[in-house]
Amino acid sequence: MEVKNFLDKTFGLNGKVAVVIGGGGYLCSKMAEGLANAGAELAILDLRPANAELKTKEIETITSKKFFSYGIDVCDKKSIEEAYKKIIERYDSVDILINGAGINDPTPFFKIEKEKWNDVLSSQVTGTMLCCQVFGVHMVEKGNGSIINISSASAGPPLSKAFAYSVAKAGIKNLTMNLAREWAPYGVRVNAIRPGFFPTEWNKRNFITPQRESDILNHTPMNRYGIPDELIGCSIWLASESSSFVTGAEIAIDGGFSCMTI
Repeated sequence: MEVKNFLDKTFGLNGKVAVVIGGGGYLCSKMAEGLANAGAELAILDLRPANAELKTKEIETITSKKFFSYGIDVCDKKSIEEAYKKIIERYDSVDILINGAGINDPTPFFKIEKEKWNDVLSSQVTGTMLCCQVFGVHMVEKGNGSIINISSASAGPPLSKAFAYSVAKAGIKNLTMNLAREWAPYGVRVNAIRPGFFPTEWNKRNFITPQRESDILNHTPMNRYGIPDELIGCSIWLASESSSFVTGAEIAIDGGFSCMTI
């Protein structure tokens, strides 16, 4: 078998429909691009419709295919259901779901207001739960699907300066394992990607002081930050049938951060 045919058979996503929530953002936009390049039809959903549309157009230019973008509020189940209906109208099915929406907050613990705490948890863990509800029932009913949630190096042990975020990511990891157990008999796989440090400019301004950067890199055996393209391979693997016996897993992509001690 030719190499290209082997790779297409093993990792190809032709005929699959992928929904990427948070797809207008820094990391998930690259994951969406990777799925599209692997052959998937694409729906990019984001709280900021303009960002979703912009990323969709960029990927359309690369692939010469037309895709779907839409605004969504993951804290509002009706908003998710509306997006789901439009995707089904266009593509008739959903095979892959990436849950990547969510915000962070650097407020010191004693100064965190209840509203801000709830905003972070709602956008992260509750949003992931609601999206799994809406799209998961479709996958369970049709008997197959792959859901990829976004965990974090802060899911445990927790990172300093990210209290609500760390709690939320721990919840996403737990939810991923719970749904994997529940839905495995129905052919639906639920896994999580655990990125290490892939800092945006916002992260650098709000979280990463020179001392903190030194601490991060000294704790990362590869001694550098990740770049979004480095999430693509794992995304394609988890979305494809090559990972057909993988569920409930949390895949670390962190330059060795999670295995470092002294």
